[in-house]
Amino acid sequence: MSAIAKRLNLVQKIITSHLVTGNPVAGEEVGIRIDQTLTQDATGTMAYLQFEAIGVPQVHTKLSVSYVDHNMLQTGFENADDHRYLQSVAAKHGIYFSRPGNGICHQVHLERFAIPGQTLLGSDSHTPTCGGLGELSIGAGGLDVAVAMGGGPFYMSMPKVLRVELKGKLQPWVTAKDIILEVLRKLTVKGGVGKILEYTGQGVKSLSATARATITNMGAELGATTSIFPSDENTREYMKAQGRGKDWMPLAADPGATYDEELVIDLNKLPALIAQPHSPDNVTEVSKLKGIEVQQVCVGSCTNSSYSDLMMVAKMLKGKHIHPNVSMTVTPGSKQVFEMIAQNGALADIISSGARIIESACGPCIGMGQAPSSGAVSIRSFNRNFEGRSGTRDAKVYLASPETCVACALTGKITDPTTLGKAPKIEIPDKFVWDDNGIIPPAKDPKKVEVLRGPNIKPLPINDPLAETLEGPVVLKVIDNITTDHIMPAGSKVLPLRSNIPAISEFVFNIIDPTYPKRAKEAGRSFVVGGENYGQGSSREHAALAPMYLGLKAVIVKSFARIHRANLINFGILPLTFVQAAEYDSITQGDKLEIPDLKQVIKVDHPFPVKNLTTGKSIQVVHGLTSRQQEIILAGGLLNWTKQKATEAPAGKPKTLKPPKKEKVK
Repeated sequence: MSAIAKRLNLVQKIITSHLVTGNPVAGEEVGIRIDQTLTQDATGTMAYLQFEAIGVPQVHTKLSVSYVDHNMLQTGFENADDHRYLQSVAAKHGIYFSRPGNGICHQVHLERFAIPGQTLLGSDSHTPTCGGLGELSIGAGGLDVAVAMGGGPFYMSMPKVLRVELKGKLQPWVTAKDIILEVLRKLTVKGGVGKILEYTGQGVKSLSATARATITNMGAELGATTSIFPSDENTREYMKAQGRGKDWMPLAADPGATYDEELVIDLNKLPALIAQPHSPDNVTEVSKLKGIEVQQVCVGSCTNSSYSDLMMVAKMLKGKHIHPNVSMTVTPGSKQVFEMIAQNGALADIISSGARIIESACGPCIGMGQAPSSGAVSIRSFNRNFEGRSGTRDAKVYLASPETCVACALTGKITDPTTLGKAPKIEIPDKFVWDDNGIIPPAKDPKKVEVLRGPNIKPLPINDPLAETLEGPVVLKVIDNITTDHIMPAGSKVLPLRSNIPAISEFVFNIIDPTYPKRAKEAGRSFVVGGENYGQGSSREHAALAPMYLGLKAVIVKSFARIHRANLINFGILPLTFVQAAEYDSITQGDKLEIPDLKQVIKVDHPFPVKNLTTGKSIQVVHGLTSRQQEIILAGGLLNWTKQKATEAPAGKPKTLKPPKKEKVK
């Protein structure tokens, strides 16, 4: 290997060492081997139903973990039944099961499982959290995760690598949350699409492992494939304190490594920041909003619920009281965090202040409880503030660091924490308290395990192979930045139905147009038309699966968010983009569209016409599908395609997706 070839950035090192197929050049499709997978219960039930449908008896990954952290409210049998299914299916197929109460999947995985240089695929968009430890961690739809558990590669368009150089050192009261808010302010929620952010520079050394995880976690809001930090001495100290020092390895970009793009952040000059309603990139200085009255404060979520975060909260609240007009909740990110703050007295300080403690779960971040009062201002240390996501449509949700959250809770107004005097110091323990009794290993004899299914778990809907001609109405036309929350809402009413597609489909586009499900079913086959960044936000594949069940066959937009586009392909829904964005204006909701000779135009990647039978005009669109994706669409989705490939296996050979030989990162 030449000296030039050896100068690889960190992303290139990991992808090259895991490459199964393709050329790792930006824009070209690559397939990579997946070492670890994770699921959470809101996406996991469907992912494991899909894994069962593939027919592979045991997972082929190094490690797969099933977490329960989303559907924790058990107001009926549905969530409890799903959890019972998840535990039994994990036991049978070689998967570790993290019980309800053990913690938020990303926080627990960071603590107990993430390994530098390995690859992690998770059915949650915030899977990149573990990039804080130098693991290449990517969020995807549940079906992609199911295939990876079966040993199949994960396919993606090779992203560009954006180097984010951190200069200097954070000032007191300014945090990792402010760093990622600054990146969002500079790049916007679309700025990371098709990219991986690799953090470098002198400023990296001053950031703890959990601070880095906050940054990589919220990198999902950029639309980025993932974000990653080098594995260095800070990484080693954290993993050693977790009792996992043997899993650590140093890993960084080679000196002189090249990048596709670069961004410089001067930490010395960074102020305390806050994201205003209703987008994570609507960022400004906290000082510019001072005085706005606050009704609710929530600290927690997978972004800011680590031991360090909650110790800062406890020190700021010690001996003080929450403002009488504010309701404050605090969520420990894991059983480990909860236990440690209970043992050292920090929990008592939080409770004494008047804050409310929520169990270790996603909770209010996904609209699962703690909906604000009508029109309330809610300051949250979370990652998303989309309209209505909190459970209250007219609430004004802001995103900020735990420090800013506590400052607001104490004063009852938006308050810059830098005005509070000397910042408390938080010491990272030499040894964390860890007891993995909340993680149940798979059964030693899987043949004896019975998979338990409740009445809410319905059969997996399967799409039909692609028709020769597609004709149908535009059942819905939407604007830019439509999120998966718009398409498939979360919250306590909807999440328990994640394993029941007929039932959950009644909520598709409910936030935008409650009549959509009825009209889509009446249409039979239909189109949706949208603007820029369609499908941003959560990885929830239900935002593709449920519309597919209702007859959605194609989506025509100005541009797609990465994960949602992949999910549409996985379920046989054709993702199309306008050749000329201005042609978006030529289509009206209700227009009838037609694509003739569909099987032929799919096989070639060039613009083709969509006829508007209502106006008599045509528009030009492009699908941008790789040859593999073309086959998936023709088959009616990834599950159909995977079964076809298994059926095509030579006689006498096992029909599995056994991965190629494993290699080490050099």
